[in-house]
Amino acid sequence: MQQPLPRAIRERGHHAGQPQENLQHRDGRRLTVVQILPALNNGGVERSTLEIAAALTAEGHRSLVISAGGRWVDALIAAGSEHIRLDIGAKSPRTLLRVPALRRVLRDLNADIVHVRSRLPAWITHFALRGLRPRPHLVSTVHGLNSPGWYSAILTRAERVICVSETVRRYVQQHYPDVPSECLRVIPRGIDPNDFPRGFRASREWRNAFLREHPALEGGPILTLPGRGTRLKGHAEALHLLAALHQQGCAARLLILGVREAGREHYVDELLRLATALGVADQLVMTTPRSDVQAIYSLSHVVLQLSSKPEAFGRTVIEALQLGVPVLGFAHGGVGELLRELYPVGCVPLGDRAALLDAALALLEEAPPVAAFAGYRLADMQASTLAIYRELVGS
Repeated sequence: MQQPLPRAIRERGHHAGQPQENLQHRDGRRLTVVQILPALNNGGVERSTLEIAAALTAEGHRSLVISAGGRWVDALIAAGSEHIRLDIGAKSPRTLLRVPALRRVLRDLNADIVHVRSRLPAWITHFALRGLRPRPHLVSTVHGLNSPGWYSAILTRAERVICVSETVRRYVQQHYPDVPSECLRVIPRGIDPNDFPRGFRASREWRNAFLREHPALEGGPILTLPGRGTRLKGHAEALHLLAALHQQGCAARLLILGVREAGREHYVDELLRLATALGVADQLVMTTPRSDVQAIYSLSHVVLQLSSKPEAFGRTVIEALQLGVPVLGFAHGGVGELLRELYPVGCVPLGDRAALLDAALALLEEAPPVAAFAGYRLADMQASTLAIYRELVGS
């Protein structure tokens, strides 16, 4: 999903023009932290990288990111971090040739912390750090439930391994039992509550303009499924649910948010054919990625999370529930973990279409209110990550 940068990125940190050498960490120890990932385009890994970079610069540390570049480089620099362009995420044997370049960069930076967030960059970093003295402390984040094996294991070979959910921690412990438990730290991803204020409702002007743009959404309750154009996100399940609701006399509409992207045209056509076969094409809207997700969620009666593959976390669940919008999803992975904790009535067994239909009908008829919750805050995620950095440097 393409979303606006969180307020913590837009407003925290120092302007890129501010002299970095004048900054002092509040504890008297200014850290140099390097985060390494494939690129800075849209995505959860990239967003988390910018969020930690913003927290570092806000505390007066030196924050650097090494990547192949991307659409968020300007935002990173504007918030006070530095960017070094080095393509160490391309899945090609030639990427190994960049090990010496990365070693030179890390040696010249004399970093306190190197934080890797993806498997191939983690391998390149592993080779680059061999024999490097002084050697920076190494942190990794396991952002996904990657296929277990030697290639994915590289993310568990750090001094601290951050897991974005309990689901990820259990997965790592199951497949890599040799990793010391004290090295694993669960730090859930978080959101800024100011970006999704509880009870927010889009203005009448925005609502009218949005419905004029998408008139198929008028005339019934709106189900919204956010997610990129891949079968794993459960778009077909959502279409079957929509058809089943209509068979029960419920005039629901389905908004598939963010599925229309370059290169996904054939998949969108496939979904349209399925919707036509199910008789619900006239009650379906599919959009490009949008930045006004807050308003779209507030227009929705239920937000869906129907991924067939378990998610590591499920940021959209937190975003919608923070607004007070009910969420309906399958009980597996990070999504199931969040729903069981925060909104159990919206949690149904994986692939159980009958249970999904019953839960949707119940939520559309009279959804239990979403209780306020205090966790999953962006500030908590940032503080906990920086605490790990200080812990390692202090040791």
